[in-house]
Amino acid sequence: MHRPEDGDLDFSLQTLTQLLFPLVGGLGIFLLGMKSMSDGMQAVAGARLRTLISWVTSHRYLATGVGIFVTCVVQSSSITTVMVVGFVNSGVMQLSQALGVIMGANIGTTITGWILVLKVGKYGLPSLGLAAFSYLYSRDQRWRYWSMSIMGVGMVFFGLELMKDGCSVIKEMEGFESWFKSFTASNYPGILGCALVGCFLTTIVQSSSATLGITISLASQGVITYETAAALVLGENIGTTITAYLASLGATTNARRAAYFHIIFNLVGVLWITAIFHWYIDLVQWIVGDDVTAVQIADGKEEFNTTTTIAATHTIFNVVNALLFLPFLPFFVTMMQRLVPDKPHKEKPQLSDLDMRMLETPYMAIEQSKKEIEKMSGGCLKMMDWLQTLNEQETQDPALIDRIMQRELVLDSVQDEVSAFITKLLSAEVSFDVTEEARRQIRMADEYESVSDYVADLEKFDRKLRRANLGYLPEQRTEIAELHQLVNQLIKSVDTALRQDNQAIMKPVDTLNKRIRDRIKSMRRQHMETLSSVQIDPQISVALLAALNAYSRVCDHVRNIAELISGEK
Repeated sequence: MHRPEDGDLDFSLQTLTQLLFPLVGGLGIFLLGMKSMSDGMQAVAGARLRTLISWVTSHRYLATGVGIFVTCVVQSSSITTVMVVGFVNSGVMQLSQALGVIMGANIGTTITGWILVLKVGKYGLPSLGLAAFSYLYSRDQRWRYWSMSIMGVGMVFFGLELMKDGCSVIKEMEGFESWFKSFTASNYPGILGCALVGCFLTTIVQSSSATLGITISLASQGVITYETAAALVLGENIGTTITAYLASLGATTNARRAAYFHIIFNLVGVLWITAIFHWYIDLVQWIVGDDVTAVQIADGKEEFNTTTTIAATHTIFNVVNALLFLPFLPFFVTMMQRLVPDKPHKEKPQLSDLDMRMLETPYMAIEQSKKEIEKMSGGCLKMMDWLQTLNEQETQDPALIDRIMQRELVLDSVQDEVSAFITKLLSAEVSFDVTEEARRQIRMADEYESVSDYVADLEKFDRKLRRANLGYLPEQRTEIAELHQLVNQLIKSVDTALRQDNQAIMKPVDTLNKRIRDRIKSMRRQHMETLSSVQIDPQISVALLAALNAYSRVCDHVRNIAELISGEK
């Protein structure tokens, strides 16, 4: 039996090092590049992403188009599907809408393969360096995020080159190369075996783009054949579904239905493609027109001409699969509803529609928290309307009183949830405009919570008088009703500005606020004059002055909100 000499052992360790170091390092740089590219593009396209969700309707083709676009921007189908799960979980997106977006996400993620087709790996490092200088020294926020995206592209190509260098060493390791050669897609069991390997790798690294990069690296160095690479790509489509599945754990029924559809969609697609696998890859090669067995010289190194064909294999599969599923989308909605039945109890453990899954996409997350601020504003308006009804009743409705008190408690809890959500968002690295908007929303939530407290206090003051069989004088009640209408008008005007993002709100707010201030001063003065001529129960006097103070404080908080909307604070 041959015993290896020390030199043989050293060579084996050296070769193994030459394989693992660039492969692991390249993969890490590749993943970091994808994240940097994703974060930069999200920041650049943030304003569009904010409005994009409003385009998603029940129209299946439009929803698919939105899924394609969003995934092209965020450079990850996993992020898109997790985002969809979050939207469905919060009730913002219907199941039928979500399924269309998920199918679009599968198409959009194939853009990564076409980026790699550019074959500008040798420019990856200089583009990374130049973009890094721009990012570090540029003062323009938008340009910095463009630089971040370019840095990401540079890291992707540089990481791919490192992985290619690592894979080329496999040829020098006869045992290792033969092990790779054993993975062949020459028959049906082999196709399924390769697909399982692709699924496993994608599950481990949590990125189908990274697994695609590894596949392209192996194929371009001749370590695996194009057929094997194509089978691996099919498995990668299944592996990427694990992220959405994990995100759906503990979510609502509809959110789990969306995640399960993602699994079924990809799994069924892979199964029918494997049934016609050899005809399929022949078709792809015919469409592309490349000879996958041809060897070309790149930077003095031999490479197989497979990158374009592999990218096309990935894209055509997802496009064809989506086109086959789209006509039957209503059927799949019904099927998922039967597969995952509704629960008999309430599923939402919180009062707001905020979902921590949305933090993966800061611009979408901040839009969700804004919707909660709008709901708080609407809640305060409802409390004002209910209070007006109570003030007009001779005998107050106990159910309406309970409704006001309950709404105040709800707004307290929502404010806590919004603050916790935004704090969590700010703990990560987010863009300057997201940070500013997040801080503004925290203050708004606090202001609206304070408004609800004072409105609840107004009801308590009146109820306390009624329990003592007391009440305001007729002229006082009339003046309070008129004051209430003015304050309600102020809240409504700010609510409209909030929903329309109207920054030109301060002038009408200040005009109305001055009318209210003048009215409160006049009512206080009249009350003091009345006290000198008319005998009034001290409880009535205390309640009236407390009510006037509460209305004044409501105006203070509402004006603060207006200043936040206008950008003055």
